[in-house]
Amino acid sequence: MSSRDEGTPSGLTTGLVVLDGCSTGVTDVVRLADGAARPVPGTEAMKRVEESWDVARQIAASGRVYGRSTGVGANRNEDVPTASAAGHGLRLLRSHAGAIGEELPAREVRAMLAVRANQLLAGGAGLRPTVVTALCEALETGVHPVVNEFGSVGTGDIAALAQVGLALAGEHPWRGPANAYSPALGPEPQPLDNNDALALISSNALTLGQAALALDELRGLIGATQVVAALSLIAVDGSHEAYAAPVHAARPHRGSVEVARRMRELIGAADRPVPPLGRIQDPYGFRCVPQIHGPAQDAADALEGVLTVEINAAAENPLISPEDMAAYHHGGFYQAQLALALDHFRLAVTQVARLSTSRLSTLNEPAYTRLRPFLADSEPASSGVMILEYAAAAALGDLRAFSAPASLGHAVLSRGVEEQASFASLAARQTLRACGAYRLVVGCELVASVRALRQRGLRPDPELPAGQAFELAESVLDPGQADRPLTDDVAGAAALLDRFTDIWRGSAS
Repeated sequence: MSSRDEGTPSGLTTGLVVLDGCSTGVTDVVRLADGAARPVPGTEAMKRVEESWDVARQIAASGRVYGRSTGVGANRNEDVPTASAAGHGLRLLRSHAGAIGEELPAREVRAMLAVRANQLLAGGAGLRPTVVTALCEALETGVHPVVNEFGSVGTGDIAALAQVGLALAGEHPWRGPANAYSPALGPEPQPLDNNDALALISSNALTLGQAALALDELRGLIGATQVVAALSLIAVDGSHEAYAAPVHAARPHRGSVEVARRMRELIGAADRPVPPLGRIQDPYGFRCVPQIHGPAQDAADALEGVLTVEINAAAENPLISPEDMAAYHHGGFYQAQLALALDHFRLAVTQVARLSTSRLSTLNEPAYTRLRPFLADSEPASSGVMILEYAAAAALGDLRAFSAPASLGHAVLSRGVEEQASFASLAARQTLRACGAYRLVVGCELVASVRALRQRGLRPDPELPAGQAFELAESVLDPGQADRPLTDDVAGAAALLDRFTDIWRGSAS
């Protein structure tokens, strides 16, 4: 589980995020999910929403439009009689609001609301404009609809968004800042009809919101891990050679070049450090940091690129095009790009965590630390931090399981007319779940690294980022060396990683 606060924001902030349907990013979604900013719909974007809404009603009144004047899925060929068209929207929401499983945390639901509001502002949904303002009002006041975990296979989060739709219509409960539970907590009920229902739920907003939260957290943790690796390198008198600029100029993968540069910054190494006189070549846990962290950074960048497109996409089916006075039926809801990018990212993250366990093993080895095995105290047969290798390996096992490619999933649904599924929704959930296991793996290394530095009497230069990280860790982690349970030590170290992320970001200069 993530160490991030999963509660509902208790008050408003002064920060603003202007939602314009074209330039909203991952960081904006995270800020809105955390209640660190309030949303403001862009003026021009709202004009697009209004134009799309007007055109959509005209098109639906004069022709057959999927979900507005017809049924959905295998019922797409069934026309909705004009006399019952208005009620069709609420019936659609009621029938599809069947998400199951655990109730989602406020933060994930708020991320979904932020994404959906911004997508609607792209102007392709043909949805009534007051829905956008209602979603923004919910984000501003700290309320969120009750949404359950399962219901999507990566071709639209229709069950979760149908629950949002019913909440907007006043038929489904909201949770408030004090965790109250009532339909009356939300914005003024919206008169949703056949022109609103499918337009609202034709989106992967939940999946995108969850993916944005996971990316933000794991990207920061990967950076924090590099800071921990720098401390471990100092603890074992590691070589700076592996991070030398000529090495990476000769093999210029962007992520690896940046990781090597950042590593030199963290430890104060020159671009062309003098090769060591002693040990030739450190273990892979130190020597291959750029080659393993670099691809993870590249995977994070690739995932952010996909998310940025999707967060600002008018991907609703059908797409309402005011320029053409047309409704285009298409497959833009199919999230292959996102599923593949998430799968790739998790595999890269797992490699980074596995490298952390390699460094932990090296820290337990007297040949590298010149200390007792397992960083034990002076008592005979003391075990020191021996158990941390087992604990880290167990957490890594979970991380490895979460990294199984979700995009290999398959489903044939709705009487065979929807015969593929991306399972991007599963990929997003797995990526979120990976955060907690990842933190614990790296927390184990940090406990061992700080103990080794203390036992050796090494204090990295406080003017360097690595020195600042050590001082921070020293102020938090128990200095005791005697054998004792290390559960609280690892929890404290894992919680420190967010602050290490800030140190890592500060080394970007």
